[in-house]
Amino acid sequence: MASLIDDLTAVLQQEMEVYQTLIPISEQKTEVLIRGDLKRLQEITDQEQELLDRASAYGHRREEVLHNMGMVLNRPVKDLSLTGLIELLGKQPEEQERLALLHDELQQTMKRLVDVNTKNKNLIENSLEMIEFNMNFIQSTRMSPGNNNYDKNASAAGGGVDAGFGTGSFDAKQ
Repeated sequence: MASLIDDLTAVLQQEMEVYQTLIPISEQKTEVLIRGDLKRLQEITDQEQELLDRASAYGHRREEVLHNMGMVLNRPVKDLSLTGLIELLGKQPEEQERLALLHDELQQTMKRLVDVNTKNKNLIENSLEMIEFNMNFIQSTRMSPGNNNYDKNASAAGGGVDAGFGTGSFDAKQ
């Protein structure tokens, strides 16, 4: 069991290091989103993807270790949370403390990463809304009639009856 705990703490440490590396990259992403630098945004997204692939591999390794711990403890894996394991290690205070510290640090790291990513998500959504607004505006100006000048009576200036839109006009040829 001790080797499984060592494996778990090692993989959790590796996973946390990846997430801690992601935080400054995500903060850079915030600045790039504000500036609108698409080339740099693509570079950052590629970096993030590489790190997330590594985190995913560590996550799978963590699941394997938890599965093995579940078999040793004769408990279902779904019941083996970090908090639950920390409680189970009551007779092993050194391992318990090490896992508890790692749990707390991982929790703080994930909270910080979630906060930065939420900020980036909001910036992206605002950018998309602005793009949509601009597209709708451009589309509406392209579809509007050529003469948008009105006089004080709310009639088209320079138009009127001469333009074929006079009062009572009706196109009978349809």
